[in-house]
Amino acid sequence: MNGGPATGGGHAVVRPRSAVAALVAAAALGLVTGRFILPSPPGADAHPPERPVAAVGGASQGASAPATPGVSAPTPAPSASGSGSPTGATGPVTKANLLEPAAFSPDAGIGKIHVTDRYGDGHYANSACTGEKTLTETLGGPGAHFRGLMTSPRTNPSDPTLALDGADQVAREVAAEARSPSLAQNFAERLLLEQVPCQEEAPGHWVYGRTVTLRLAPDVTASWMGVYQGSLNTTGTAPEGEEPCGGIAVLRSGTHYGVLEVDACLGTAAMDRVVRTALSQL
Repeated sequence: MNGGPATGGGHAVVRPRSAVAALVAAAALGLVTGRFILPSPPGADAHPPERPVAAVGGASQGASAPATPGVSAPTPAPSASGSGSPTGATGPVTKANLLEPAAFSPDAGIGKIHVTDRYGDGHYANSACTGEKTLTETLGGPGAHFRGLMTSPRTNPSDPTLALDGADQVAREVAAEARSPSLAQNFAERLLLEQVPCQEEAPGHWVYGRTVTLRLAPDVTASWMGVYQGSLNTTGTAPEGEEPCGGIAVLRSGTHYGVLEVDACLGTAAMDRVVRTALSQL
C-alpha cells in the first residue's frame, strides 16, 4: 500500500488499468487454474530494490500453500470444538478489528512495532498494480480505517500510517464495512482482481505468486499472494519451490472487507499465520 512490495527508496511503476473485459476473463480463468492472468502491458521493467532480509517462516506442513502446481485449494473451515466455526462480522469496523503487533511472532526478528491509526480515504494497496487511486475513488463509501505497523515512530507527513523510511514499514491494513455481506464479497473480489496482473511480469521484475485462499467459514475468507524479488523471476512468473518475501492479502468477513499488505520479509508459513490472524480479527 506504500507504492510497491519492496521497501527502500525506489518508485513503483504504475501499470495501466486493464479493460473490464480482461478482468472478467481473468476471474473466470482464475476459478479454474488458481492463478488469475491478465495481459501484461508494455513498459513494465522497473526493478524495485532487493530486500536484504531472508524470508522468515518458510513453508510448513500446516500452511495453506497449494499442494498441486498451478492450483490454489481453499483451506477448509476448522472443525467445531466447543465454540464452533467463526461467523461473519456485522456492524461497523473499529480499531479492535485491525491487526495487532502481536501477530508478528518474536522469531521474525522485527523488534518493537509502533502502531498508527487514522480514518478517512487514501491509497489502499500496491499502487504498482492498482494505480494511484483512493479507496473511495474505487469503491465509493464514506471512508475506511487505516493502520500502519512500523519499526520506527517516524511517519510520513502525508499519511501517518506510512513509515517515513519505507524500510521501517512492517505492514499496513485498510478495512471498511459494506451495507451487506454480498456487497462486501463484491468489493473483496474487485480489490483482488486489481492485484492479479502482477502475477505475470517480465523476467527480472518483482512478481506476485499464485493466489492462496483461506476459508474459515462460508463468509469468512481471505486470498493472499506472496511477493518474489526480480532475481527469482526468470520465467515471467513466481518460481516454484522458493519462499516469498512478504505479500498482500484481501480479506472478507461478513460485511467487513479489507486489504493487508505485509512489507516484512515473511515466508509462506509466517504469511499464512499473519493472514489468518488478520482474518479472524476482522
